[in-house]
Amino acid sequence: MNTMKPVLLEIKGLIKHFNVQRGFLSERRTVVKALNGVDLKIYRGETLGIVGESGCGKSTLGRLIMRLDDPTGGEILFEGEDILRYSGDVLRNYRKKVQIIFQDPYASLNPRRTAGSTVGEPLLIYDVDERKGRGERVARLMEQVGLSREQMNRYPHEFSGGQRQRIGIARAIALNPTLIIADEPVSALDVSIQAQILNLLKDLQREYGLTYLFITHDLSVVRHMSDRIAVMYMGKIVELARNHDLYEHPFHPYTMALLSAVPVPEPGRKKERMILDGDLPSAVNLPAGCTFHPRCPFRMDVCDHVTPLLNDRGGGHLTACHMEGCRVRCIDYEAGLIS
Repeated sequence: MNTMKPVLLEIKGLIKHFNVQRGFLSERRTVVKALNGVDLKIYRGETLGIVGESGCGKSTLGRLIMRLDDPTGGEILFEGEDILRYSGDVLRNYRKKVQIIFQDPYASLNPRRTAGSTVGEPLLIYDVDERKGRGERVARLMEQVGLSREQMNRYPHEFSGGQRQRIGIARAIALNPTLIIADEPVSALDVSIQAQILNLLKDLQREYGLTYLFITHDLSVVRHMSDRIAVMYMGKIVELARNHDLYEHPFHPYTMALLSAVPVPEPGRKKERMILDGDLPSAVNLPAGCTFHPRCPFRMDVCDHVTPLLNDRGGGHLTACHMEGCRVRCIDYEAGLIS
């Protein structure tokens, strides 16, 4: 972990539970535990990747950082200030600094607005530049993302998927934000277009000094983009490490299983797969102890009862697993020192 960079965003014990109606005609409600105590730091200028299966809480985390939803518990500190206390103009100014790129370029653009109107809308809302200068700024933003000035007056249906995502990126950088949350920004695009969009995001990061929270389920994409990578499982971070360290020396069994599924780009080279038994547990009724233990090939008795802490294995490589140091924790558990 590069401790030379200042912390831009710090998350402490973040929890988000949703109350959901159990049936269409039922009055009974149940609690879906989307996030269950997330601790995270994002350093200024870095790209932090968040990876995990669908339903692990990745997008919920992004929405909470944007204040599109409010958490059930925990803290979100941006530049040292608790954003959960923000309201009114203070919250409005915070959202100027934190923007989002949505997953679906087809659903995230208003079909009745031209590309220029979409990109210029944040400038209009925040009254940035005079009316005469606003059009020129929108034109420059279009050019920066690989589109032309002549395309400003076209509507979304006249663009391809990759071009629509470029419009979404231009809209996100219009206000010169500090942090951009990229929520699976290339998952809906053809593979041939994905590399172009990823390289565009890297170029913009260098030009503007942007910080990215890059949410994805694609391990090859997150490896290409991220300085550090956090692996999420059932609303918790189970491993966090520098890019190279995570791919070369994964500690958590879940991370090992994910990486074993990544295709090897070398013909004839075989790779041993780690097949996980069972399905994801329900977010309504999470297992006691380590939530991964019903599927873990290395499960021990302590895993059934004791929730592992996110501990530093050295060099900022954090893992929440009993595999290392489990003997001491087992003794403490049997002695009743931990529960």
